[in-house]
Amino acid sequence: MLRRRSVAPLFPIVLLLVARLLAAPGQSLQGQSLQVRPLADRIAEVLSAPDLARGFWGIEIVSLSPGITTGKTLYSQNADKLFTPASNTKLFTTAAALALIGPDYKFRTTVETTGTLDRYGRLNGDLVLVGHGDPNLSGRELPYDLKTQRNDDPIQALESLADALVQKGVKFIDGDIVADDSYFAFERYGEGWSQDDLVWADGAPVSALTINDNVVFVNILPADRPGEKAFVSVKPFADYYRLDNRIITTPAGTGRKFFVNREPGSTVLTLWGNMPLDDAGANEALAIEDPAEFAAGLFRQLLEKRGIVIYGHQRTRHTELATLSTFSVNASAPSRGGRINDKDDDGQSRPLKSDQPITLASYESKPLLQDIRVINKVSQNLHAEILLRLLGRERGNAGTVEGGLEVLRGFLTKAGVSSDEYIFYDGSGLSRQNLVTPHAIVQLLRYCSTQPWGADYKATFPVAGVDGSLTERFTSPRLRNHIMAKTGSLGGVKALSGYATTDTGQVVAFSILSNNFNLPAKRVTDAIDEIVQAIVDDAAAGR
Repeated sequence: MLRRRSVAPLFPIVLLLVARLLAAPGQSLQGQSLQVRPLADRIAEVLSAPDLARGFWGIEIVSLSPGITTGKTLYSQNADKLFTPASNTKLFTTAAALALIGPDYKFRTTVETTGTLDRYGRLNGDLVLVGHGDPNLSGRELPYDLKTQRNDDPIQALESLADALVQKGVKFIDGDIVADDSYFAFERYGEGWSQDDLVWADGAPVSALTINDNVVFVNILPADRPGEKAFVSVKPFADYYRLDNRIITTPAGTGRKFFVNREPGSTVLTLWGNMPLDDAGANEALAIEDPAEFAAGLFRQLLEKRGIVIYGHQRTRHTELATLSTFSVNASAPSRGGRINDKDDDGQSRPLKSDQPITLASYESKPLLQDIRVINKVSQNLHAEILLRLLGRERGNAGTVEGGLEVLRGFLTKAGVSSDEYIFYDGSGLSRQNLVTPHAIVQLLRYCSTQPWGADYKATFPVAGVDGSLTERFTSPRLRNHIMAKTGSLGGVKALSGYATTDTGQVVAFSILSNNFNLPAKRVTDAIDEIVQAIVDDAAAGR
């Protein structure tokens, strides 16, 4: 009887504990994770859904915490298989740039001439705007703070250069306005890019002279009455594109639907569809065709607006890619810059002057690290492509895609990444021909974590629930700030790779790549997030 009385009061407590554990199997009474199931079992459960199982998954998770578990593989699935990485490619490009070029590197854009400026303000010669790869000649506010901020002046850098020329006393220019992007080869697009990408900001052409991310902002507003054409405006340099506007204003509540088309090589934008009367309007960033040509025309406008009289034409100066492929046997071609193709606005070749140019004005960028933050936080394709060419120009043989990739391969060999675990065709991940293994990504992350610049590198990643492409993901208090990772996305491709800190403080490097799915993007993203949540759970990571 006494035994019955001693057991009876405990029985409700036991039932309560069991009920609480069943209600929240991953939590203890103190809010800490309980060891319930191994990590492999939890990931298997996520990926066992029939719709997810149709795609291909590659995952590797490795401990980075000091001690006997350092380098221990906590989980691996298809880690040695090749996957399309999408923007996880940027992890490799930005790491190489930090290691080989350095976080403090600054770009310099100059205005030069081989002519002379007399006391009356007449420049006897051409005025040359020379780009050296600065990706932030735009209205972007730096340093990056939680999200990309743009001011109201997307051409402020060019305006400051134009103002400097006025202060220098330039009033007349007898020669031409030349936009020179020959610091990199005239190689605007990457191999494996989709033609559909080239209209939009994601596929903007690459150039050593980049103004406003090589896009124009197109604003579309409904007209005052149904049946009228919508109002379309372009900024900056409204004259660069010829608009064929066929967007019709429709009655309120009819829904918005419009399309944009530009044929390769064309400067005609065709827009069609409908814009409801009660629509607040739309803003689209559309890629330009030739960045140097765009810069030449825009710079001329700015100079003329300031009262400078220009008697010559506007033209561009490019480095032809073909000359770089034969530079070793072409005695007249510079060993790094290649042969310059100098053409006017009629496409006619011009003879080059051998006189040493003088600099009339210059504009210096912020340190490179600030732009790498932009690249990784918001996955900026154009800037990553500029970095790849910068690697080739500064640390290789030429400012080309192949020149940059050759430097990248050398860096990855030093980082312990085997050459048979990747193949890259660009620096941004826009190419669908890129391939990489999850193991290669994790090895890169491990190597970077041991380098003097490793902390800077990690800080450029989006932070869970805080900024960049992870602002709206992992927002719970338990996950927020515990994950710093780079996203990747193409049609049928989702990726997330980076660093995570578990509930017990263990740091891991992970890579999750998913290819060949035919599902809503959110379905795959949610599955990746469930896997990452399992990693963060200290019980899972500790198994």
